[in-house]
Amino acid sequence: MSPALASRRAVLAAAALAALLAGCNKDKDVDPPAELVDLERTLRVEKLWSEGIGGGGEKLRLTLGIAGEGSTLYAASRDGKVRALDAATGRERWEFDTEAELSGGPGLGAGLVVVGSSNGDVFAIDAATGKQRWKTRVLGELLSPPLVDTGGVVLRTAEGRLVALDAAGGKEQWAVEDIVPRLSLRGTATPVGAGDKVVSGFDSGKVMAVTREAGEVLWQTPVSSARGRTELERLSDVDAAVRVSGSDVYAVGYQGRVAMMALDSGQIWWARDVSSYRDLALDDDQLYVASSSGDVVALRRRDGGVVWTQSALKNRQLSPPAVDGTSVVVGDFEGYVHFLDRTTGKFVAREHPGDTRIAAPPLAMGGRLFVIDEGGHLVAYRTGGAAGS
Repeated sequence: MSPALASRRAVLAAAALAALLAGCNKDKDVDPPAELVDLERTLRVEKLWSEGIGGGGEKLRLTLGIAGEGSTLYAASRDGKVRALDAATGRERWEFDTEAELSGGPGLGAGLVVVGSSNGDVFAIDAATGKQRWKTRVLGELLSPPLVDTGGVVLRTAEGRLVALDAAGGKEQWAVEDIVPRLSLRGTATPVGAGDKVVSGFDSGKVMAVTREAGEVLWQTPVSSARGRTELERLSDVDAAVRVSGSDVYAVGYQGRVAMMALDSGQIWWARDVSSYRDLALDDDQLYVASSSGDVVALRRRDGGVVWTQSALKNRQLSPPAVDGTSVVVGDFEGYVHFLDRTTGKFVAREHPGDTRIAAPPLAMGGRLFVIDEGGHLVAYRTGGAAGS
């Protein structure tokens, strides 16, 4: 590993603690996490199965997550294993050992499962057979799932680069760089494909759109601006993946804003002061944000108006939200899974599959909900109907 990369990783590790402190009051006393209170369960949640896929990344706050398509679920662990599981039963279909310390992924698309390592190694695995298609290396640590589709593989590195690779062999097609502040959060945004464009957030607080074919910059829009006197106060990363719906782009920045932008120009149509470093969730009418302080907020997509705010999970280090049926679902640092009504924000159920932090977003797929914690404990649920029915 190069000295520059080692130094950068040290900065990111220090920033993980800084991010936690920044989310609290500016007073010396750190606010404790909210205590959970009993709730009236009104939603039926059925546990279907659970599997251990290996962890080892909890101390590094690695958000290795899960991806799925059809009847298959894909998961990766810090110890280098990538697995395909039957979504209905949890039974293993194949396993591939990269023999690397994985830190980003899995990304899924075009028949490939793609994962990345702390050293910049990128592995493309055949989604059907579990055989390695190719391996390559990029400059910088990989901390988020890549975009994978028929156009290729696009990754965001911790060194501020957006890199496109050929899907057939992993050859670099183009790269775009952005300035990385001296201090930044440990994390990078997952690039998102939108027709002939790729859109991604950066540590500078900007959202950038580039052409898919050549990586030419189309627009750059600041979502989160550096403010304050100290480097800690000036953290402004956009580490959350943007969400694209039609001609609209939704993004959120740390110590910044949540905003709706035009896909063709980057023009901001509306913005609201919300700080988050977690991915957003959308349904047809609303946008859901888990703020850095622990609020879960629902906003109207058309104008950003606040529909409801649930503040009973303050400082519980929430996962990104996911939409599952009539609920919004988030995990927390103690391994609890919280189900909130999409219309009111009221709690309708709670599960506790394990005692390890849930940092990756839950995945709703095929009538099931999948949750994985930092210890590699993967659980499948089915939700729906009234509790006790």
